[in-house]
Amino acid sequence: MTKPLKPQSNAMLKRAHENMPLGVADSYRYWGEENTVFLSSMKGCTITDCDQQTFVDFRLAYGPIILGYRDERVDNEVINAITSVGTISGFSTGLDSDVVELVKSLCPNIDKMRFANSGTEAVIGAVRTARGFTKRNKIVVVEGGFHGLHDEVMWKSDVDNWEITDENAPEIIPFGAGIPQSTREHQVSVPLNDFKAIDTVFAEHGHDIAAILIEPIMGNCGSIASTQAYMQKLRDTCDTNGSLLIMDEVKTGFRVAKGGAQALYGIYADLTTYAKAMGNGYPIAAFGGKANVMDAISFAKDGVTHGGTYTANMVALSAAKATLTVLKETDALETIATVGQKIQALLSRVFTKFDIEHCFAGPDAMFGVHFGSEVPQNYRDWKKTNSDLYTQFALNLIDNGVMLEPDSREPWFICEAHQTVDLKWLEQVAEQSMSAAINAQ
Repeated sequence: MTKPLKPQSNAMLKRAHENMPLGVADSYRYWGEENTVFLSSMKGCTITDCDQQTFVDFRLAYGPIILGYRDERVDNEVINAITSVGTISGFSTGLDSDVVELVKSLCPNIDKMRFANSGTEAVIGAVRTARGFTKRNKIVVVEGGFHGLHDEVMWKSDVDNWEITDENAPEIIPFGAGIPQSTREHQVSVPLNDFKAIDTVFAEHGHDIAAILIEPIMGNCGSIASTQAYMQKLRDTCDTNGSLLIMDEVKTGFRVAKGGAQALYGIYADLTTYAKAMGNGYPIAAFGGKANVMDAISFAKDGVTHGGTYTANMVALSAAKATLTVLKETDALETIATVGQKIQALLSRVFTKFDIEHCFAGPDAMFGVHFGSEVPQNYRDWKKTNSDLYTQFALNLIDNGVMLEPDSREPWFICEAHQTVDLKWLEQVAEQSMSAAINAQ
C-alpha cells in the first residue's frame, strides 16, 4: 500500500504552482491537488516518487519506454555521441542515414524519411507533405484517434457527453480554448470501421481530400483497432481517389511489431509518422513514406517546406539508432508480447473471479482493458463499457503500487523490463484492487 501522506509531493506542487499553470509542465500531468505525481527516479519498469514510493509502471510516459527506463544499451550510445561528436550543429552527419536505413530495413513502407522532435511535429510534417503532393486541402480523421497538439487535429467527438441512445452523432468540439473555429475548415471526422461513412465523405469531398489520417490501433482509445477489411477499404479508397493514406504510428511504431501496425495488417501507407518507442524515451520522431511523395519536400516554388533547429540532433539520433538496433537484432518485442499475454491472463482470472464481463483490445505490447461483453469497434462503442468501474480499479492499483493511467481509453504499455515483474504479486494486487472497487460501488 502506498503512503497516504505525501509531504514532499505536496511541497513540490505548492512550489510548482508559483512557476507553472496548474503546477505542471504538461496539462496531462496534473492529477489534482492530492494525486499529482513528482518523481525522483526511474529504472527498468519502475518509477519512484519524491516520497520514496515505488510503482511498477504500465504507463511508461504514454508509450515511449520500450526497453525500460535508463536502459544502458541506449544511454551509453547517447553518452558516447555527446562526448565524441556533440549534440547539435545545424549540419548533417552520417547518423541521419544510419537511422533512416535502420527504419527502412524494418519498414517496407518507407523509402525516404525526415526527422522531427515529437509526434505532433511528425504529424504536421506528414499532413503538410500530403497536401503539397496532392494539391488538395481536406484531411479525413477517425473518431477516437489522437494526432498531437496542433490546432487542426485538436477537435474531438464529445463522446463523454453523448448518450448511446442518441441517433445523432456526437458533437465535434475543440480540446479547449484558443483553437479557432477556422481550423476545422479542412478536417472531416468519421467513425472507425464504418464503411458507409467513408463512402459518404468521399462522395461529398473527394475532389479536395488530400489524405486519410488514422491510427490503425488507437493509442488514446483503449487500443480499439481497425478491422483488416476497413484498412483495406481505406487503402482502396485512397488509391481510387488519388488521396494519400497516412498511418499515425507514433504509438504503435516499433512497439507492436518490428514493422509497426502495418506489418500486422500487411497494408501499407503512403506516409507514416513515428515517435515514442523509436528512442526509448529520448525525444525523437520522424515521418516518411513513398519516395515520390516525400520528394514533394523541396526548394521548388510549389515544394513543401520542412525543418527544425533541433531536428536530427545527436542525442535523438544516437538513441534511435541504439533502440532500433536492439529491437531489430534481439527478441525484445517477443519478450514484451509474452509478458503482455501473461498479464492479460492474470487480469482475466481476477475479472472472472468477480463475474465482471471483460475483453482486451489491441496487441499484447499495448493492450486496452474494456469492461463489457464485446470488444469496442469504435469510439462510440467505448461509451457502452463500464469505464467508471475501470477508473476505480485503476486508482486502487495505483494505491497498491501499480502505476497506470486511470482512464480505460489509455492502454497498458509493456516494456522489455517488465519480464522481471512478480506476476503472482501483481495478481494479488489486482484482486485486492478489484475487490475494493466493487465494494465502493
